[in-house]
Amino acid sequence: MLQALQVLQQEHLFVIEIIDIDEDNDLVAQFDELVPVLFARKGDTAPVQLCHYFLNEIKVGAFLRNEASD
Repeated sequence: MLQALQVLQQEHLFVIEIIDIDEDNDLVAQFDELVPVLFARKGDTAPVQLCHYFLNEIKVGAFLRNEASD
């Protein structure tokens, strides 16, 4: 997933932050079986879970184009 995101960075300006869930028991309990999980946010908005395991290019593309739906 990270490599696919890095390819997208060539077309869109965004920052990738990697969080090691093993350092937080709450995150392990919530996401252990879903890793890797991709969340995104714009500005001060709450993070939105876009996908897990593999990059969902449709959802990520929509988010990057401001077309994400709740």
